[in-house]
Parts: sequence; structure tokens; C-alpha cells
Amino acid sequence: MTLDKILVIIQVILGILLMAAILVQARGASLGEAFGGSSAFYGTRRGSERTLFTITIVIATAFVVVALISLLV
Repeated sequence: MTLDKILVIIQVILGILLMAAILVQARGASLGEAFGGSSAFYGTRRGSERTLFTITIVIATAFVVVALISLLV
């Protein structure tokens, strides 16, 4: 396996994980809350929400880094 194929496989896996993390976060918000219908929308993240948010940022950063490395290789 070449480095190009390994980077593509890693990028696909990170993309799937990123989509799943975003969908799990959005599952708790209804359409009305998304447009500011509830004051809980502006609340602070605690516990598992904060952990999931941090994991999402890490996965997104890794996705961008792998994409840039793939571009340069």
C-alpha cells in the first residue's frame, strides 16, 4: 500500500467519524431551538456534551491536517 492510499483511507474514516459526531450533537436540538426558540440553546456545555464537542473539534482538525498532507504528497 502506498502512502496516498493510506491517507485516503484515513480521510474517509475521519470523515465518517466527523459526520457521526456532528449528527449526535444535533440530535438533541429541535428546529425551534436551532432558530433561538429556547434559551437553553445558549447554555454552556457540560459533561458528555463538552466531551463530544471537544472530540468533534479534534476529529475535524485531524481531517483538515490529513487533507493538507494528502494535497502535498
